[in-house]
Amino acid sequence: MRIALVRDVSPALENCELSFQPRVPIDLELARRQHRDYVDTLAALGCRVETLPPLPDNPDAVFVEDTAVVLDEIAIVTRPGAESRRAETDSSAAALARYKKLAYIEAPGTLDGGDVLTVGRTLYVGLSARSNHAGIEQLRAHLTPHGYRVESVTLKGCLHLKTAATQVGLLKNAATEVAPGLLLINPEWVDKSAFHGVDFIEVDPAEPFAANAVLIGDELVYPESFPRTRARLEQAGIKVNAVDMSETEKAEGGVTCCSLLFQA
Repeated sequence: MRIALVRDVSPALENCELSFQPRVPIDLELARRQHRDYVDTLAALGCRVETLPPLPDNPDAVFVEDTAVVLDEIAIVTRPGAESRRAETDSSAAALARYKKLAYIEAPGTLDGGDVLTVGRTLYVGLSARSNHAGIEQLRAHLTPHGYRVESVTLKGCLHLKTAATQVGLLKNAATEVAPGLLLINPEWVDKSAFHGVDFIEVDPAEPFAANAVLIGDELVYPESFPRTRARLEQAGIKVNAVDMSETEKAEGGVTCCSLLFQA
């Protein structure tokens, strides 16, 4: 059973943390309608949606992905790099504890879930303004006993690793065995050489923020904002479920940011 943890849009969204985009007005009611449509899309793709308690005083609380890294064997509760976001993790931990053994990132480590891209048994972690060496080392210590490999990845020009690259499919080799994956990538923000045993679809150069997609089964949840890159995905035979996320995009949020997906 695939679970999707989500949280409603905070009334304080316009006060969100911003690092790489200018602050522009956000239509709160439109953001809420778009988020409901996003949640409905997750449900239509077979997810059992669970809504976390509201955090009206936490502007970025809708971006639940940053609060945990969830694998089959364990869930790692993060310590977000932005201090304003650290109160978001308690409710995520409480929900995850019903399904998973928990471990925690502790000070001085910082880690945002948006910096963690899991491809097979390898976790690529963006070394960013939000995730530091200490956080990555703690993640490695928690996961090595479970047979995972953790590799740090250098970023430039973007907030999180998943701003620059996400998984959009599986590959099959000549023996028809499933290989780790097919990544959607902005090569200006992360070097392809950081990843191993994968293939790539590059975003259209006119759409630098287009590399963020949610893979559920063999279909994608993908923003309407990037039609040129969507065409590249569809030309590769990938089924795309487009959602309008224009308002949370103004808060530097992508489609992965708004849910925590895992197998129960």
